[in-house]
Amino acid sequence: MPVSKPRSQPATRPPGSDARDAAKRPARAGAKAPERAGEAKAGASTGPDDNALLDQRDLPRFADFEPTQVAAAITELIAEARRALEQAVEPSTLATWEAFHLPLQLATERLGRAWGMVRHLNSVLDSPPLRQAFNEQLPAVTEFWTELGQHTALFAKYRTLRDGPGYAALDVEQRKVVDNELRDFRLGGAELVSPARERYAAVVEELARLSQKFSENVLDSTNAFGLVIADPARLDGLPADAIEAAAADAARKGVEGHRFTLQLPSYLPVMQFARDRELRRTLYEAYTTRATSEPTDNTPLMHRILALREEKAHLLGYDSYAELSLVPKMAESPQAVAEFLEDLARRARPFAGRDLEELRTFAATELGLPELEAWDVPFASEHLQQARYAFSDNTVKQYFPLPRVLDGLFGLIERLFSVRISPDSTQTWHPDVKFFRIEAAGRLIGQFYLDLYARESKQPGAWMDDCRGRQKRPRVSTLPPGVDAVQTPVAYLVCNFQPPVGGRDSLLRHDDVNTLFHEFGHGLHHLLTRVGALGVSGISGVEWDAVELPSQFMENWAWEWEIVESMSRHVETGEPMPRELFDKMIAARNFQAGLQTLRQIEFALFDIRLHGRAALAAAPAGPADRDAIQRVLDAVRRDVAVLIPPGSNRFQNSFSHIFSGGYAAGSYSYKWAEVLSADCFAAFEEEGLFNARTGSRFLDEILSVGGSRPAIDSFRAFRGREPRLDALLRHNGMVEEAA
Repeated sequence: MPVSKPRSQPATRPPGSDARDAAKRPARAGAKAPERAGEAKAGASTGPDDNALLDQRDLPRFADFEPTQVAAAITELIAEARRALEQAVEPSTLATWEAFHLPLQLATERLGRAWGMVRHLNSVLDSPPLRQAFNEQLPAVTEFWTELGQHTALFAKYRTLRDGPGYAALDVEQRKVVDNELRDFRLGGAELVSPARERYAAVVEELARLSQKFSENVLDSTNAFGLVIADPARLDGLPADAIEAAAADAARKGVEGHRFTLQLPSYLPVMQFARDRELRRTLYEAYTTRATSEPTDNTPLMHRILALREEKAHLLGYDSYAELSLVPKMAESPQAVAEFLEDLARRARPFAGRDLEELRTFAATELGLPELEAWDVPFASEHLQQARYAFSDNTVKQYFPLPRVLDGLFGLIERLFSVRISPDSTQTWHPDVKFFRIEAAGRLIGQFYLDLYARESKQPGAWMDDCRGRQKRPRVSTLPPGVDAVQTPVAYLVCNFQPPVGGRDSLLRHDDVNTLFHEFGHGLHHLLTRVGALGVSGISGVEWDAVELPSQFMENWAWEWEIVESMSRHVETGEPMPRELFDKMIAARNFQAGLQTLRQIEFALFDIRLHGRAALAAAPAGPADRDAIQRVLDAVRRDVAVLIPPGSNRFQNSFSHIFSGGYAAGSYSYKWAEVLSADCFAAFEEEGLFNARTGSRFLDEILSVGGSRPAIDSFRAFRGREPRLDALLRHNGMVEEAA
């Protein structure tokens, strides 16, 4: 699942950023690519006229970007934004949308777009020069957004607008932007007084730096591992494409044999298929102990991050960071989240217990594994699935060449939402990146970059990020001729699939297909918006625990025969997937659903408890208890889990979702939004999967409205009632059959 997802975008905060974590967001596409973005070109100018970050007339100039441009561009854009801020708070500037809000938004959006481009490249094309440039400017960017969020005169200007007669004249989108701004000023420390005000700013800056370092440590520790296997006999059981990819990787590194890494396309086939138990164990232990030893040990960073988050919450008057985090979300309280998760765990645990007992019995009787270890679980699960349903993941994979899957996905989107997707061209950051446009009735409504393959310079995981948001430009005479009055949205869609090997198309597991559909759900939420106010268009301003609704909704379509048939062709024969094989996949859809659900709940409950407790770190000058975080996780596992990993497992050290992403005290969002998404998809099941009215209603009431109204209101408008849990339980196969 994704490392990073869209976040709230108040109108004067950086595009795509949360108001409480403004300067930093971790990781989270095309014809022209003469050079890779981030590779310096000898003798190139870095003046304002040639700086790719400053030229925002159209799409980003990735091929013209150099890390040496970052400092000059960010310095200039911060100065430009500060001048706009000074003008906005001038007593002579009227407290109106047009007089102070829009000019400030224009300036801060320029800064946000430039920094977003740098941040994005740092996530997908990491290099020492780019990392250095990013980290050098991170404090200045953090300082500016913190200053903006605490600016008392600007806060007062928004209050004057909110309380004056002009507020009623604003449309519903604009009023929501103003309301969000006032909320985010309070959450940004605008009501604090010295010395708390200065301390808050220092906390935010340190958190940005530590979160970035956490992310870097995960990437560096992942890339530090490489296991070369010289004996081909140890590769028994592995699919041919996995063996070929390992041989190609060894050749790239100049070594003999087959090289395996902790990148998921390399790691997962070993865990699922390798008969060599010691090989599985070696990779498992390396993967689950990433970022646990110097120089990439994340343990002290985690304790410090938690302590700073708690201090931040206390400065703002909240008892815990979890309480602070939930203010702009749907959930009412940390207790309500915990109760939701614990109730779902109670429902799932009996199913998980049966899943585990069945797996242990099969492993002992059929695989000769009387003691089922953690590194045996994927291997035994794969063979149990084969035995029960007579197919393997590798068999299914042969029917999902990536280009064919994309054609099927695009066809589905076009059919559901009456749009057209076609290739487009622009500069990209890597030769593998593709670029597309979406049109409706012949009119451009959005564009997106597609970066699908794993590489060492890229953060792990899958995510959607916004390049720019949709907005209706102000009615000013300075718009150049030919410039549209509407700025169309642009998105980055990023995955980490196995690259093509031996000149053949990349093949996707069905789980990969689900991931692709998931990220496109986020992309559609961003790209199909009709909202014109930047602060609440697309994914911006959407409650974090509702932002997964469109993504998880889209996953359901990867299980519909008509869609699977349209996007499956055998890589060698070109034959479509047999219906018999698909029926076996459907029968296996909820295979180990209990175990999988409990695993998600384990992560989410750990997160909400961790951020609801007292600080786990000692005083800043003192040593932290290295095992304190582990004890929280151990307690969660005792309460909800049936499958306990070995003591060496330190997954939390690479849990980027909560320590360097936007999911701190928000991991529950996956299950929370899954209730909404399953219920929404049930409407298509009830009314007809391709019912044009249902698709149009989903577009009108969910996708197009963005953050312009509360997410629960959008759900009610689409479904005509409150959400129910039964569709989720039914989709997950966790409904007891009547006697």
